Amino acid sequence: MQATLALEDGRIFMGEGYGAPGECLGEVVFNTSLTGYQEIATDPSYAGQIVILTNPQIGNYGTNKSDNEAAKPYIEGLIVREFSPVSSNWRSEQVADEYLERFNVPVLAEIDTRALVRHLRTYGVMRGCISTLETDPEKLVAKARSIRKMDGTDLAKVVSTKTAFSFDSSDSRNESGDSFLSLELDRPQLHVVAYDFGIKLNILRMLTREGCRVTVVPAQTRADEVLALKPDGVFLSNGPGDPEPVDYAVKAIQEMMGRTPIFGICLGHQLTGLALGGKTYKLKFGHHGGNHPVKNMINGKVEITAHNHNYAVDPDTINANEVDLTHVDLNDNTLEGLRHKSLPLFSVQYHPEAAPGPHDSHYLFRDFRNMMDEWKG
Repeated sequence: MQATLALEDGRIFMGEGYGAPGECLGEVVFNTSLTGYQEIATDPSYAGQIVILTNPQIGNYGTNKSDNEAAKPYIEGLIVREFSPVSSNWRSEQVADEYLERFNVPVLAEIDTRALVRHLRTYGVMRGCISTLETDPEKLVAKARSIRKMDGTDLAKVVSTKTAFSFDSSDSRNESGDSFLSLELDRPQLHVVAYDFGIKLNILRMLTREGCRVTVVPAQTRADEVLALKPDGVFLSNGPGDPEPVDYAVKAIQEMMGRTPIFGICLGHQLTGLALGGKTYKLKFGHHGGNHPVKNMINGKVEITAHNHNYAVDPDTINANEVDLTHVDLNDNTLEGLRHKSLPLFSVQYHPEAAPGPHDSHYLFRDFRNMMDEWKG
């Protein structure tokens, strides 16, 4: 079937449709990862977005339950150069075409993804519409322009769990096929309360790997409700949308600072920056991929990191007398990490649970565990 992408500036791309027939609307972004299309599709941080994958062939190793980061895909739509109709991997349980059709995700393939990515790199991310139903370009462009812009949009409370739940090493979702995740630690179990702004499953696995049981709470949970659970530490998750309207979380962080150790990633990092009096801004086309070099300013090492964010914390708005800027993106010098000088509080912009490069960025979960041990001791 034929499928069409219309961007809000009037640019049109036509190709072949896969996945679910129909239409989808969203902000169009691109991801440069070479593998991990299922993890990308099921990352709640992509809510409200249509994702272009720059690796030319997608779907060739199928899909399976172990690779899910959430119970379902959160992308609005998918755009690829070539979409494989078959899977060739022993772990595959369902071909990608059937998987995305089952969850009502349209796929546009057989287009020049290089030209599309070049267009977004030149003019910035923009709203778009994929359709297998409508062929009139003017109507599709009008639909793209009708979408609410991401700026000022709080999607964290949309994707968040509605009720609290527990996760520990015995949870069936803890099985990923990675033997290191079952590592036994000769340390007492600690209790972490994790805010779900769009939390990924592998984050929960990493926390349990460090000997923690986790209580996951909704995004709008108040600070006093969290502290009443007597946590040894609080985790602030990744998530979609603009951080500035998530003011309820900023307030909660401010009320918990100094009362319990806090570790945030991605959206959690941005919210931490806001809680410390900083400001955030939107990037031209965001950071989405598994190959971003980040320099650790403490030890001078470079980490190859996984990214998925459209906003960044402005380092010039952070009080240098109170906060150390610990990590910097070597592509564009954006702020990638911070640590409070006197309070048990730190955060990073990238995704340490993904660890796509040779450097073990899982050490941040160990740092969090050590911080909780010191605080408890």
